[in-house]
Amino acid sequence: MNEPIGPVDATRVPRYGGDTTFARLPRLADVPDADVLLWGVPFDTGVSYRPGARFGPNHVRQSSRLLRPYNPAMDAEPFAVRQVADAGDVGVNPFDIQEAIGTIERSARELSGTRRTLLTIGGDHTIALPLLRVQHERHGPIAVLHFDAHLDTWDTYFGAPHTHGTPFRRAAEEGLIDFEHSMHVGLRGPLYSKLDLDESERLGFAAVHSREFARTPLDTIIERIRARLGSRPVYLSIDIDVLDPAFAPGTGTPEAGGLSSRELLEVVRGLADLNVVGADLVEVAPAYDHAEITGIAAAHVLYDLLCILPGGR
Repeated sequence: MNEPIGPVDATRVPRYGGDTTFARLPRLADVPDADVLLWGVPFDTGVSYRPGARFGPNHVRQSSRLLRPYNPAMDAEPFAVRQVADAGDVGVNPFDIQEAIGTIERSARELSGTRRTLLTIGGDHTIALPLLRVQHERHGPIAVLHFDAHLDTWDTYFGAPHTHGTPFRRAAEEGLIDFEHSMHVGLRGPLYSKLDLDESERLGFAAVHSREFARTPLDTIIERIRARLGSRPVYLSIDIDVLDPAFAPGTGTPEAGGLSSRELLEVVRGLADLNVVGADLVEVAPAYDHAEITGIAAAHVLYDLLCILPGGR
């Protein structure tokens, strides 16, 4: 087998130059095949507050230029053990949510094929529903680990069933989610009523609230998450607003009292050796970012996700 083609050598081409792919990886068209694909879904028609996440994929790519081949925190070389490539962005209709959902689902199915793992850069959280449909086709009910300030299990907004606040209710209704092994992490902020929490639990989600990170050792939280997920196929859906606005100002619905970037990275690293089958990272809105703070956090989370995928080390 050929050795994987890795990122552009920064000793030959400065990091501020060259094509803007994730971590300066090759494009899919430039490799014979790929085991893991990063791709962008520049869609934010489902947002309920500040728009702009449609510009997230390229902002995260630009913010990933400083990533290097070796991850000392995990003793991993994610680009050396298999072929990772950037598949670019899918073109979706920004004026028709239903058509966009269908396009995302078809594109994810085509890109994943029979064996590829997809890491998706959004875009708003609406995109999680079609991505989970494709995962369900391959693996059956999925243990969803959802990092977010918000539940995203609401029913409708203004009568609309598909928004960035509803994907996990729709996924639960469609039978895509493993009701015994799914979990929210990082919840915080005001709700419409206590019934929101009750409904989320009924839909199969246990929860670790953000405030628990202030009083509970991180290793204990990681153990709770791992125990909940078990050996099931796990899909990570990470809304960057799980981070406190100090660490992720560039997002559409910020809430005070969130995780630090260090806490999120440590939790992700703590999921190594689980059966992680895919992930998305959403809601990066660069218009509200400063000095790439949010984009850099998102890029490092994706980098650690690459390391925890089966065979990523």
